[in-house]
Amino acid sequence: GAVGKEWEKIPPFSTFHWPTSRGSLQIGKSALFTVAMSENEEKKELAILIRPDDIISIQPDITNLLTAIRDWKLGLEKIICEKVFINAGIDNNDWQDKAANIGGKLINFITNSFKSAQQTISLEPFQKALVSSFIENHKIIIYIDDLDRGWQARNSDIFRISALLNAARDMANTYKGLQFKISLRSDVYFLVRTSDESTDKIENSVIWHKWENIDILAMLVKRVETYFGNKVDESRLNNLNQVQLAGYLEKIFTAKFQGFGKWHNASTDVVLMSMIRKRPRDLVKICAMSAQVAYSDKSNIIKTHHLQSVFEQYSQNRIQDTVNEYGSELPDIKRLLLNMKPKKSFQKKYVYNTSELTIAINNIIQGGKFIFANNKRAATPKELAQFLFKINFITARKDHIDGRIERKYFEESRYLSSDFVDFGYEWEIHPAFRWALEPSSTMEDIFNKLDLTTF
Repeated sequence: GAVGKEWEKIPPFSTFHWPTSRGSLQIGKSALFTVAMSENEEKKELAILIRPDDIISIQPDITNLLTAIRDWKLGLEKIICEKVFINAGIDNNDWQDKAANIGGKLINFITNSFKSAQQTISLEPFQKALVSSFIENHKIIIYIDDLDRGWQARNSDIFRISALLNAARDMANTYKGLQFKISLRSDVYFLVRTSDESTDKIENSVIWHKWENIDILAMLVKRVETYFGNKVDESRLNNLNQVQLAGYLEKIFTAKFQGFGKWHNASTDVVLMSMIRKRPRDLVKICAMSAQVAYSDKSNIIKTHHLQSVFEQYSQNRIQDTVNEYGSELPDIKRLLLNMKPKKSFQKKYVYNTSELTIAINNIIQGGKFIFANNKRAATPKELAQFLFKINFITARKDHIDGRIERKYFEESRYLSSDFVDFGYEWEIHPAFRWALEPSSTMEDIFNKLDLTTF
């Protein structure tokens, strides 16, 4: 949907932080940038996208912050020039030589180049409008995405991104027409923010992106309505409650989940939200997988047994996605995850108090130590517990007297487990991983112990 009005409120230098995500686990940061750039295009605003491949040649000095910031500035100026000229359709062979000596006059350099191009180059109508708009307002919007690709949480990784954030902030202050929009995973920002005191200057520019279950449900309704060719009024959808939104899903889902235990006769939308817990990409995966089963079954709606048939495969995919995602940070992550299968000695299956979680991890360590990529020493049980919380393998949970279950995720409470102090929360293994941890268990066994998520 459109993000125009909200986008205009974002300051010239902004860092966006998203609940743990990347690659196959992403929850829409790249899509949001795509939508925003499309809106820039409609307004004839000059916008460029910078990805890791574009900045691979920039090798900042990792021994001196000031030097590293300077290296980033010089490299970014060159990349901005290149992408700006390509977007504007200006093939100027000598711009690179000139760009190497900009010397703090980036906007002036581009403005003069555009004015010259207006006189000498035949531009397409859209390119003419883009050039004219820039000459008038001197505005360039720079989106930097996927910086956490290949992230290993090494000191050099943290230093590199910290220097980039400082460089972007300096450039936005120097060139009033530049607007930086930078996306980072929440755990990446957390390490950068707590490792470099200079990043306190960018704290006011941070905009946290967060999904609520009601938002994800509205997104699913929109996908369903769009599929059936119905016009969607987003403002109306956003004002509907859970029950009203769930009514739209009866076109493709059985209304009640005829499962076992705590999930028996629950509304199907609640079952879906309980499985994904604020991860919209995972919702799309479950829906697509179960829809294929329903199609093979020649059913015109997705029924309970269609959903149940894909839970184990979905769970295995989530394990593999997590291994792919964080294996560069903890090389032996798969052994840690698969050995988190709950032991009968604990009172609650899949739910640990802090002491039990520490014991469980310590037992796994007995089979071989774990070493993070950024450290040569063996990781402690508390460090591994914090890592599991950070990657959303476990979530913080508190059961209230009224029956309500309070859950907290890393991106919402990143200091909750900084030293893994007991704040009165228990630690629950995310539902999405449970079938992979116990593939031999019956559906009934898992559902009897799996609490539904409330909105």
